[in-house]
Amino acid sequence: MQYDLEPGNFVINPLEKSWGIGQIQSIIKNKATVNFQNCGKKVINLENIILKKIQYEQ
Repeated sequence: MQYDLEPGNFVINPLEKSWGIGQIQSIIKNKATVNFQNCGKKVINLENIILKKIQYEQ
């Protein structure tokens, strides 16, 4: 599980780059709710998908 992520961080899903940049809304146990530019809100199981943290200026 990823421990370096927190709400407000910007991430990409390396398996679904077409989703665009996402911002973490919440993390509860191993599930992160992320709002992505191109596909809206997704709940990601952090045990199955490693999100890549990025620096992003809005």
